[in-house]
Amino acid sequence: MGESRRVEVHRLGIVPYEAAIVQMKALQLQRIENEIPDTLLILQHPEMVTVGPRARNDGIAPPPGYPTHSVDRGGGLTWHGPGQLVAYPIFKWDQTGETSVAAIIEMIESWVIAALGQCGIEGARDERMQGVWVDGKKISSIGLSFLRWTSRHGFTINFDTPVGRVEGLAGCGLEEQTTTCLQRLGHASTLEALVSALKDTMEESVHRRPQ
Repeated sequence: MGESRRVEVHRLGIVPYEAAIVQMKALQLQRIENEIPDTLLILQHPEMVTVGPRARNDGIAPPPGYPTHSVDRGGGLTWHGPGQLVAYPIFKWDQTGETSVAAIIEMIESWVIAALGQCGIEGARDERMQGVWVDGKKISSIGLSFLRWTSRHGFTINFDTPVGRVEGLAGCGLEEQTTTCLQRLGHASTLEALVSALKDTMEESVHRRPQ
């Protein structure tokens, strides 16, 4: 499956969504010009619901009381907030097998499933929507934006979100209560355990090794 490429991993803590957008765009341009290696940002956001083109086209908005931000990647409504790991791979997808957006999404799904497995949690795909599901509920969303096959945005893993917040959102064409977090499903996991598992499974899943 080609070479195993080096990835710089940056832990950024809690970052406002708008600030992360600015940083991602700058890093994406740097990666396109080979000024930086593949880079993975791991962070959390204060509560924010992103509104993608699908939601705008369908006239879908979150309930009152949710802060919102329009985004240019695919998808409908996506919740961000406390108790959610956010990972933004600023990767140049030009290795063997990275031939389409669908193939790249499938690789990231496999990565999340492998990381959950290392934590003793069985994740799976579901025909209802891309992402990763546990016990029939969606706990991981994936949405990328590409420029010259270099990605920004990324994926989330809900591990211990505030009660009712992500569940109260009918996002991406799914009914309310479809998306939840690991804690609500009885699977105790921490941010640190998930970050460690993502690093450990990166090479086997996306053929890149963390530095």
